[in-house]
Amino acid sequence: MTGTPYGDRPSPSKLYRDPEHGIIMGVAAGIADYFGISRTTVRIVMVLALVFFTLPTFFGYLIAAFAVKPKPDGLYTSSEDEEFWRRTRVDPKRTVADIQQKFRTVERRIRQAEAYVTSSEFKLKRDFKEL
Repeated sequence: MTGTPYGDRPSPSKLYRDPEHGIIMGVAAGIADYFGISRTTVRIVMVLALVFFTLPTFFGYLIAAFAVKPKPDGLYTSSEDEEFWRRTRVDPKRTVADIQQKFRTVERRIRQAEAYVTSSEFKLKRDFKEL
């Protein structure tokens, strides 16, 4: 156990570089993936930042390129897992509300099943089936 809540798996909530989809070192692609926005949008913002704030942007990019780890293979177990973590990073309050709604739905269904199983109608149908 590595001490992380994910065991040997890398944390899906961290920022990673995405060299597979990147042009230079994958920093812009990683930022786009982390926030769930278009890579083109992030690249345009980076170019504009380079034009207006050349040195800070350049050095910030270099620092990020060497400080941020590349995106590991198998980061997400499925496309649903990837979508969940992307929504969580972008809007965590909404994700919590979605999870709460799912639990409410499951709880309501369990209550309905319990009510049916403990009803006299269920017992009567069961007795007829046993005849």
